[in-house]
Amino acid sequence: MQSKTTSRDALLAELQKRKSQAEKPKFVFTDFCFDKQVGFFRGKGTRFRNAVCSRRAGKTVGIVADMLDTCLKESEVNLLYITITQQQARAIIWSDLLRLVEDYQIDCKVDNTRLTVVFPNKSKIYIAGAKDRTEIEKFRGWKLRKCYIDECQSFRTYIKELINDIIIPALRDKRGELYLTGTPGPVKAGVFYEYSQSKNWRSHHWTAFDNPYMHNPPNLDLEEVLREERIIRGIDETDPSYIRETFGKWIEDSDALVYKFDRIRNIYTTLPTDGEWSYIIGVDIGYNDSDAIAVIGYNSHHKKVYLVDEHVKNKQNISQLVEVIQYYKDQYNPIRMVMDAGALGKKIQEELRFRHGLHLEAAEKTRKVEFIELLNDDLRTERFKAFENSIFQEDCMLVQWDKDSKIRNPEKPKISDTYHSDICDAVLYAWRECKHYLSEKPPEIPVEGTDEYMKELEKKEADEMQRKKEDPYAFELEKQFEEDMENFENIIY
Repeated sequence: MQSKTTSRDALLAELQKRKSQAEKPKFVFTDFCFDKQVGFFRGKGTRFRNAVCSRRAGKTVGIVADMLDTCLKESEVNLLYITITQQQARAIIWSDLLRLVEDYQIDCKVDNTRLTVVFPNKSKIYIAGAKDRTEIEKFRGWKLRKCYIDECQSFRTYIKELINDIIIPALRDKRGELYLTGTPGPVKAGVFYEYSQSKNWRSHHWTAFDNPYMHNPPNLDLEEVLREERIIRGIDETDPSYIRETFGKWIEDSDALVYKFDRIRNIYTTLPTDGEWSYIIGVDIGYNDSDAIAVIGYNSHHKKVYLVDEHVKNKQNISQLVEVIQYYKDQYNPIRMVMDAGALGKKIQEELRFRHGLHLEAAEKTRKVEFIELLNDDLRTERFKAFENSIFQEDCMLVQWDKDSKIRNPEKPKISDTYHSDICDAVLYAWRECKHYLSEKPPEIPVEGTDEYMKELEKKEADEMQRKKEDPYAFELEKQFEEDMENFENIIY
């Protein structure tokens, strides 16, 4: 009797399982991608493709759909999604990926900590960040079927090394595909711009107007939405930021950049050899962000500031940070060391002082916008120089103003959250402490016997005669004072 009951329960369970499978929604790639997205992910031709798009064009959903479709159809393949940081990756793509997995009841194992998805057929999706050169090394030696690098306009030049030296070799075994996606930056420069103009890459372009989820009149008229936004932001259709974000077009907009760095004006190849040098070290600390150290030098004979060294590294512990600061202290013997002592920085500052003997003063952080403008004045007048290919130079091409905040309050604009630079803050902290404006090159003394020497002597005698003629009494007092001082110095020495 028990055997018959068991058999019946097993049969009912199997019937229920088959019923559930029959009712389970089927995931179909083309349900989530419109024609231009399909052409980007499924089009024939080169395996290396880039897409320059507007905001809300549907890049993220397209990538998620392509990843899921690939892993469901192919066994034992690895797919990798990369953006600047893993924290940004979580915000950009992870929620969309989880939503589709849940909505379509896709059989897979999700790791919310490591941001990985593993399928029964042993295919895997990895979501990751690569903020600097040290982080890209973790992908070396991987075997990939597909790789997606998103928000490419926000990467520094190390993205070229990531693509050429690490990702492309990782795609060889499976003859895999590489997809670069992003929106235009404020300058026509950088690796993403270079590849978007290259004939060797297959370039694609679409905007939110091509996305039926964003533009589907009359239910959702994107043009009407944008018109309302232009009114509330106080801009028109010619605004460079609006053109980039809405139409995905490359357009120069140097006013959008916070720091007015120019490669022609602000790069040095050699440092002055005359005069005495003073150095200041600026430190900006972080953990999710990077620790950044800037070494600024100025010379007693030149009214200029030089970025002579820098260090940027994320996820350092206190001991590692101490080691680096101590190295730069020994190397440059700075007259001051300043650091960001806000939030937890105050505790770290005290620990560095009492436990490690590193006296770091709290950096002056008030009136930041005003001092950025003063630094920009030094950049424009060539009084600030940096060495070639510095991280500071690269970040100056990426850090932007929040355009809406500048419109709302031109006196107190905010820096956009699109890209955060640690080294720019460290440079600003150190630069604020510089006294380069007091530097003065001493007058050159002519060599005795030369024409210049004789002219100088004649000029001096003529000046003395003129002073004696104008005020003989004052002249005699001045000569007497000089004679007394000379006698005084002879007595001392």
